[in-house]
Amino acid sequence: MNHLNKKYHIVFWKLPHLYLGAEMNIRDAIHQTVHRAAGGVEVLAVRMGLRAQILRNKANPNSTTNYLSPIELDSLMALTGDHAVLHALARNHGYICIKAQEDVTASDMAILELVTQVWSASGVVGAEVHAVLTDGVVEKHELPRVETAIYCVVQALNEMAARLKGMAEK
Repeated sequence: MNHLNKKYHIVFWKLPHLYLGAEMNIRDAIHQTVHRAAGGVEVLAVRMGLRAQILRNKANPNSTTNYLSPIELDSLMALTGDHAVLHALARNHGYICIKAQEDVTASDMAILELVTQVWSASGVVGAEVHAVLTDGVVEKHELPRVETAIYCVVQALNEMAARLKGMAEK
């Protein structure tokens, strides 16, 4: 498990005035990450050093007795490349996390790609707000889709800001 010794730089931004309701809770994020893994649960379990049934039990969102440890969660994310659990944790506590790009040569094209990502995500926010307002009534069950779209825009903006900061002359 070499990834446990790696130095990760994850940037968390606290959003005190914006509650980002989690569309996916932590237990569901774990379950989906385990079951979407390449090769399935059996292959992932072997890579994590667990028996397949133990991993299934730990990933079961309805279980009240079996859980993945923080070390196992770290391993799960490292092995699958799926960070839904990390994002669910951050969102549940009012944070947004973005992967800090280290040793990346920033270029005009990379920034342009981030700008277009922001524009695209902003369009999704507009579409979701429009869908909520269409009938003239804002209902509680409609808000998670808007909040998720806003989360994506803020995440893209923070990634762009971090990339620009990395480009700044030191």
